[in-house]
Amino acid sequence: MKSIAFVVTCLILVFSFSANAQDGAQLYGQNCASCHGANLGGGNAASLVDGIWQFGAEDGYVFRNIKFGIAHLGMPSYAETLSDGDINAILSYIRESENKVGATKPPIAKEIETLDYKVDVEIFAEGLEVPWAIDFIDENTALITERPGRLRIVQNGNLLDEPVKNTPEVLNEGQGGLLEVAVDPDYAENGWIYLAYSHVLTSGYDGNRPPAMTRLVRGKIEDNTWTNEEVLFEAPHETYRTTRHHYGCRIVFDPWGHLFFAIGDRGAGYQAQDFTLPNGKVHRIYKDGSIPADNPFFNEEGAVKSLFSLGNRNIQGMAIHPQTGELWVTEHGPMGGDELNLIEWGKNYGWETITYGKNYNGTTITEVTHKPGMEQPNLYWRPSIAVCGLDFYRGDLFSKWKDKLLVGALKYEEVRLLQIEGDKVVHQEVIVKNQGRVRDVSTGPKGAIYVVLNKPGTVIKLTPQ
Repeated sequence: MKSIAFVVTCLILVFSFSANAQDGAQLYGQNCASCHGANLGGGNAASLVDGIWQFGAEDGYVFRNIKFGIAHLGMPSYAETLSDGDINAILSYIRESENKVGATKPPIAKEIETLDYKVDVEIFAEGLEVPWAIDFIDENTALITERPGRLRIVQNGNLLDEPVKNTPEVLNEGQGGLLEVAVDPDYAENGWIYLAYSHVLTSGYDGNRPPAMTRLVRGKIEDNTWTNEEVLFEAPHETYRTTRHHYGCRIVFDPWGHLFFAIGDRGAGYQAQDFTLPNGKVHRIYKDGSIPADNPFFNEEGAVKSLFSLGNRNIQGMAIHPQTGELWVTEHGPMGGDELNLIEWGKNYGWETITYGKNYNGTTITEVTHKPGMEQPNLYWRPSIAVCGLDFYRGDLFSKWKDKLLVGALKYEEVRLLQIEGDKVVHQEVIVKNQGRVRDVSTGPKGAIYVVLNKPGTVIKLTPQ
């Protein structure tokens, strides 16, 4: 009798676990997938099936992080919206998924078929640690940033073993680190290279966690060493924040000598409307760091003089239209409400007064989506695709894609191709899918398309067959 009772008890436990995990899958999809990916492989936030747990691998740690959040990294608390049983169901689903063979990604595809082309895919660089951005010095030399703080060189198709020495020290925590790299349009004459990264204060602050903010520098590379550094933008230290997310940042140059960059709201959405603060904005400076006197807030008392627009949550894609010189950006919404915006002088893009998104825990930010004096997005995605990396195609290899917009997406592991007429998006097509989390996408000097996959740490090169 005891053995029968034991078997029955085991069967009940197995059934209970299975039901719990099934409920957990639904709860995960409703609450977690927008950040950690529909297949748990990562999106705006980290993968949950790669065995890497930055804040404790044991069930107790994971449970507490879901319930109470990790505020400074942007992980919300679910204590008000999920019961302990709900959290345990999600945890069971995560543990079950960790053990599935399906959680292992297939190898990079060798070819892709799109509406216009059959595309060959080759690995341009691999073995990188969280690559974030790519730009090209010339036809044979590319620069790639790794978020932990390394600047890597690919020369004649080979990734050099040694990173560039003496690059700035970065805060590699949360979403921070070495972010953007951009090569001066006049590099052949001046040799300047631009970097954006999370800069942390090492003194002069109160509290245990040092504050940080996005910083912009330029320098030169000589004998594989970063030299001649100049600080182009450093926010007032009193505006630095102790959060570790929403830094931005991309760098682009328009035809008239301006340099644009963006800083995310740093987790304080209300500050995106305040022109005395740098975060949640697009900035415009000259390439030497000086500020144009015709900037929209240049003569406003107390304003940050470099501001060009307000109300931008967390821009992670910027591109200049090759024909018009217009600035287009993609910015992360919260849960829903990723946006494509045409950024214009002095305009307010609404965050967080208006939005099409919700908080990550499902609660309402605001019911307001329109307000006088605030711009509507040219396109918004709901649910979010976690937009990241942006470029107008400028080459000749894919002639049918000339001046179309390449949009990277972390969450759904995509590159989308957008056709824009005027300020309207008239067509979207997914041209890359399920190769990895797309952090950047760029047209190379000879017209190939380069896609930076920060997981699995690879850059792929696309050419038409």
